[in-house]
Amino acid sequence: MKKETMPEALRIMYRIRLFEEHAKKMHKENLLAGNFMGALHTYIGEEAIAAGVSMLLNKDDYVFSTHRGHGHFIAKGGSIKKMLAELMGKEAGCSSGRGGSMHLFDTEINFMGGNGIVGAGLPLATGAAYRAKYLKTKQVSVCYFGDGAASQGTFHESLNLASLWKLPVIFVCENNCYAVNTPVSETICIKDVAQRASGYGMPGEAVDGNSLSDVYTAAEKAVARARDGAGPSLLECKTYRIDPHCMVAGDMRKKEEIDKWKERDPIKLSEKWILNEGIAGPDDLRKIREEVAEEIKEAEQFALSAPLPDRKKFREEAMDIDGSKGALK
Repeated sequence: MKKETMPEALRIMYRIRLFEEHAKKMHKENLLAGNFMGALHTYIGEEAIAAGVSMLLNKDDYVFSTHRGHGHFIAKGGSIKKMLAELMGKEAGCSSGRGGSMHLFDTEINFMGGNGIVGAGLPLATGAAYRAKYLKTKQVSVCYFGDGAASQGTFHESLNLASLWKLPVIFVCENNCYAVNTPVSETICIKDVAQRASGYGMPGEAVDGNSLSDVYTAAEKAVARARDGAGPSLLECKTYRIDPHCMVAGDMRKKEEIDKWKERDPIKLSEKWILNEGIAGPDDLRKIREEVAEEIKEAEQFALSAPLPDRKKFREEAMDIDGSKGALK
């Protein structure tokens, strides 16, 4: 990674972290009052992955996300104002208040949606990659998924088809050690998910998902390969989510394990690298963080003041889903 890009990548990571911390606070304050859309799956501890991959993407490249998609949305350039409004079910949200946390969508940046179904984004991303190849657009399609999805049928079907047709897709496995509360060692019989790439004739690489530079370097090769027409790649980023699976679920992990991973906080590691290399000083990093904090504050004001969807309009849209008004009683 070029040194001059590091501060901007760190800004993305700050934006994700501060957004998630603020979203947790607002979730706790507003859920019982009915002013927050469902469960909240935070990306805290995994920020280096979305930042490292998205630094290589163009605005028209496709990104397919998961139920844990806030970080992906922010890294792709999505509006935090629209995202927070979406989490609160407001009309100004990126999905017009209809999707909530797990169904963020923004065609302006080709963010093709989060998905509450494990592994469901894999075939969708493969389809977008087929479109890019068919139209010869040089776009790439990125699909994020967790270690749990790596054992779904959609994973194997998508990798097989993408390799057969040499599609420009990068499959990014965010291996955060747990599928809800089930350790990855109890669901996958090999050391690395990346090893499965060999069965489909594509490169597979496992990297330290908490190292921004490692993620960037591996993703750079995969993106270049896709744009050059050489086909797909599987990138496994080994990381750890600091928070529970979601804010309404219990956590069975040991405190000692969580504390150990906190020592490898991707933001702290990136800050240390930037300071040691003399790319920026403590005051520079403090300024970036303060600027991001102000963005989050403005986003909260925007989301709180935004109107809820019009009930009559919403009902009319629901009734006309299949093209025939009156379908719903």
